[in-house]
Amino acid sequence: MDKFAKWFYVVGIVAAMLASLFGFAADWLTWILMILGVLAGLFYADTDDVAYRGMRYLALAAVAGVFGEFIFLGPYVSALAAGAVTFLGYVLFTSLAYRFWKMGMAK
Repeated sequence: MDKFAKWFYVVGIVAAMLASLFGFAADWLTWILMILGVLAGLFYADTDDVAYRGMRYLALAAVAGVFGEFIFLGPYVSALAAGAVTFLGYVLFTSLAYRFWKMGMAK
């Protein structure tokens, strides 16, 4: 399963970015992205690095709205960043919950 985890991450983030870029929204796509994010969070994301991933996630989320102000390419870059933030939220939440579970089991 670990060798597929990288592909869950790549496929999920690319699909989320493209769906956001083209303005596509569907319930089934949300479920697929959620499942891919949970699998990537469990098997691909390093739980020891979750604090640094969280800081990068917050920085990307904060900057995603600002990209829309750029001339010509701004709305497109902002849409790509918003899609990445959405998918990375699933991955980060899962890896954070898994980290807390591992910390609780260690006691």
